[in-house]
Amino acid sequence: MIKEAIQHYKQSHGYSQFSPRCVLFDMDGVLYNSMPNHAVAWHEAMKQFGIHFTADDSYATEGARGVDTIRKYVLEQQGKEISSEEAQRMYDVKTEIFHHMPIAEIFPGVIDIMQKIKSAGMTIGVVTGSGQRPLIKRLLNDFDGFLTEDHIVTAYDVERGKPNPDPYLMGLRKTGNNNPWQGIVVENAPLGVRAGSAANCFTIGINSGPLPDSALVDNGADIVLQQMTDLCNMWDEILQNIDR
Repeated sequence: MIKEAIQHYKQSHGYSQFSPRCVLFDMDGVLYNSMPNHAVAWHEAMKQFGIHFTADDSYATEGARGVDTIRKYVLEQQGKEISSEEAQRMYDVKTEIFHHMPIAEIFPGVIDIMQKIKSAGMTIGVVTGSGQRPLIKRLLNDFDGFLTEDHIVTAYDVERGKPNPDPYLMGLRKTGNNNPWQGIVVENAPLGVRAGSAANCFTIGINSGPLPDSALVDNGADIVLQQMTDLCNMWDEILQNIDR
């Protein structure tokens, strides 16, 4: 399965090689089982501003910058343009609700796959639509020895968030000025998958949420798995099919 996916990736992008030097992970729904908490926080916060925002909306827009999501929904439902500053004030309410919710667990297999990546001599990066400092601090604490702050891309590092390719292009740059064929993207959300694919990286979808696999495939996932442990199990096969 992985051999065919890599061959198709190279052919479809016109690349003669696939030589990953970095693996770029999304955060929510990939490293942490945090999306259920985000869904509740989004719903409760947006209700305070008269915006209808469901759990499915949370999963469908996951990965985008929060202020971009808010401006989009305000325009669609209330017919008005709001500034980034106004959207940030609304996003701060969502953030406050989220931080009072139970701490999300690290998904099984995450530490194992990071160890495998490190052992393969590759760099680990995180590319998130969040800019919340407490979450960045948690990343650095939980993945000490695997991740450094200069390898993290947040909402404040780019002007255009996911589904634009900019966040993953920045991730390639931060992890060693890598080319697209030197990066692997691991994503759970349609917008994030589209961003990884638009950056021309080999993009692995981990379908940890309620959306069908087709939501990831249709947005450009080169392969879709159900959980991080699946990636651990096929990692050796990935290494066998890279160009050295």
